[in-house]
Amino acid sequence: MAIELRVPTILRTYTGGAKAVNGDGTNLAEFIDNIDGAHPGLKERIVEGEPEELRRFVNVYVNDEDVRFTGGLKTEIKDGDVVVVLPAVAGG
Repeated sequence: MAIELRVPTILRTYTGGAKAVNGDGTNLAEFIDNIDGAHPGLKERIVEGEPEELRRFVNVYVNDEDVRFTGGLKTEIKDGDVVVVLPAVAGG
């Protein structure tokens, strides 16, 4: 079993159009690094800065819990978890 990343339409150019991809890691930071290895460029749309932090206008959820309240990139994850990335999209 793996950890699933559900990819929003705006980021699917980095996953070859896939709506979901699988990866490994013990925390969110490791998972994002693992996913970026297979889908280069995805990480820089989710994470920024030194030290690395989630981008301000990107919401990330692990099993429907906002990671900003569960430890951010240090949020522990395990096989079977589902990670959802929701970048803010402006329009009008």
